[in-house]
Amino acid sequence: MKPCIFIHTNEKQIIGALVSKYSFERFASRTDAFDVKLIDTRDFPFFQAYEGRKYLRDGLHREWRNDDLQSFTVLRFAPPGMMGYQGRSVVVDPDVFCVSDIIPLLERDMGSHTMMARQRKAGAKANDFASSVMLLDNARLRHWQLEKNFAEMFDFKRDYMEWISLKLEPEGSIGTLEPTWNDFDRLERDTRLIHNTHRNTQPWKTGLPVDYRPPQKAGSLKPANIWHRVRRSLFGEYAFLGQYKKHPDSNQERLFFALLKECVEKGIVTQDMIRDQMEKNHVRHDALDVIARTPTLAERPIFAA
Repeated sequence: MKPCIFIHTNEKQIIGALVSKYSFERFASRTDAFDVKLIDTRDFPFFQAYEGRKYLRDGLHREWRNDDLQSFTVLRFAPPGMMGYQGRSVVVDPDVFCVSDIIPLLERDMGSHTMMARQRKAGAKANDFASSVMLLDNARLRHWQLEKNFAEMFDFKRDYMEWISLKLEPEGSIGTLEPTWNDFDRLERDTRLIHNTHRNTQPWKTGLPVDYRPPQKAGSLKPANIWHRVRRSLFGEYAFLGQYKKHPDSNQERLFFALLKECVEKGIVTQDMIRDQMEKNHVRHDALDVIARTPTLAERPIFAA
């Protein structure tokens, strides 16, 4: 069985997901050695039954919204089941883009570990991992049962943040990946996978109204936490959140739009698709203009040889 790269997404991030998929194929030394698939929240009908229901997140009871920017995150736990708990898979967020050959990761010696991921912060405590990029040994993850585990959040038996941060995994089961395999908002010559973690500056969102919910933590007295609690209760989830800002690194913006331009040239993404996503406020309204003035990576590599 070929290993498979799964890019989880929802409609709001579908353009990013398609660009991500292309990036893995573009830089691979052997494209026949693996598959790449998108998994979309719309392909999992059971999500709809939970719309508006309360679930446990960081000790708080929050409302589940299927149209939230990051409703796809729980799909990180779907691949082992989708592959019949066989073989290997890599799972990535739709704002993760490959800039190097993925084969060394797919063929990585995992030792005794059931999965590998980077630590969220240097020197972090055990089981403080980022699940946004994971290498998985599917056969050893039979306890990942998405629909059952998802329902447990609404019974207040499973906390979303503990789940998504891999804190529920057995101690010692997670091997540590180098940060370059999930490079948080850093694009340098040694970067393998660039991850636009700062949602407020994702390059394809500039100028759009913010449509994600800021994190909150139970019992926190930080001013931002108090403000968001009051704001949500009085005005709604997305009130007064402002607009997405321009990305501070022009190279990261250029990388995305160069890859998107190549997708358009190859028919992977059409201009009509982009216009549709612009009308829905999922892609910045000047996207076609940015594509037109951005050279492809063949014309102008991100880093000179």
